Amino acid sequence: MDWSLTTVALALIAVAAVSKRLSGSPITPAMVFVSIGLLVGPKVLDEINIASTSSTERALAEATLALVLFSDASSIDLRALRRGASVPLRLLGIGLPLTIALGALAAAVIFGELTFWEAVIVGVILAPTDAALGLAVVTDPRVPTRIRQGLNVESGLNDGICVPLLFAAVAAADVTSGISGGRTGTTLLFEEVGYGIVGGVAAALVVGAVVVYAGRRDLIQGAWSQVIPAAGAVLAYGTASALDGSGFIAAFVGGMVFRGVINRDPGEMNRLTEEVEDVLSGVTFLVFGAILLGPALGELSWNLVLYAVLSLTVVRMVPVAIAMLDAHPRLPTLGFLGWFGPRGLASIVFAVIVIEDSQLPHEHLIVLVVYLTVGLSVFAHGLTAAPLADRYADWFERHPRNQAPPMRTAHRRG
Repeated sequence: MDWSLTTVALALIAVAAVSKRLSGSPITPAMVFVSIGLLVGPKVLDEINIASTSSTERALAEATLALVLFSDASSIDLRALRRGASVPLRLLGIGLPLTIALGALAAAVIFGELTFWEAVIVGVILAPTDAALGLAVVTDPRVPTRIRQGLNVESGLNDGICVPLLFAAVAAADVTSGISGGRTGTTLLFEEVGYGIVGGVAAALVVGAVVVYAGRRDLIQGAWSQVIPAAGAVLAYGTASALDGSGFIAAFVGGMVFRGVINRDPGEMNRLTEEVEDVLSGVTFLVFGAILLGPALGELSWNLVLYAVLSLTVVRMVPVAIAMLDAHPRLPTLGFLGWFGPRGLASIVFAVIVIEDSQLPHEHLIVLVVYLTVGLSVFAHGLTAAPLADRYADWFERHPRNQAPPMRTAHRRG
């Protein structure tokens, strides 16, 4: 008998039963779900049906990521973002390219068998960050707004930006993959980003108009208002994908434009979206632990562990330090921004795309690196998010005058 659905349901019930205790503690739901996945996976109890292949994990992760991006973006205060735009601009414009380059260089050195483009693929897959794995960092109101929103915006946009880069790298590494659909790398980049923006804006205008005009006429029943943002995320993702654009860029742009159209924080309207994404995220990480991470742990080696550690430290921290150099942040701020670059849903999605849409010579090694790095990130960033956010907030409150001027000065310089 196949007990997969029963196992998933019991895991959700178990986490729900202790969710209040988990909130604000060093133990995150993602850590619990991955741990359960490892336990019920084929390497231990074998209660999850691995025959479902990676397509199930891809569908779960993509759906979850789209909802997360839309709701996170719609919660961003655009006025506050404009005042502190220098942080995400630096992280995305300077930090992201350097992270990809350094990640590719480290992969080429540590895994000598990888081709140039395969090393680049590793760098691209592990460049996006997942703010949800360090939720306390972006939700603690004591952490400075520009830092919280900077990390949140970076997390929302870097995975969408990396989609066309991944496709271009895979197309270059495997000319028979067909992943680019015959498009050049430049065309692919512009279409993924351009159509992603178009899909996001179009969806946001539609759902925003519904909220504004139907809301004024009292046509929306209370509970149904919560359906609108969730449907907006799906509409943005689906529209962009149909146009061959990035659904992830569309979801994030859609969330920001949606908030602008309704001219307020969606607040309660996002409740259903957030609850659904919590459930989907839990299932995604459970399946990840069972069918992806569990088997990968059986192939651990010193170079895999070394790369995973470097990816979460040097490969992230050095580019962030360079990106923020001219802003003159204090050391605690630099360390905080550098450490909290968790790898999660986007990296899982990208790895599965590589498996399903290409035939690379060292495909298995690439996904092993990704799975182990994401697994390490779930626990390392999960355990440190709440205590380090609290510690950083305490430091900031003790040194507000020392911290604020350099960041404001950098912003004025543009």
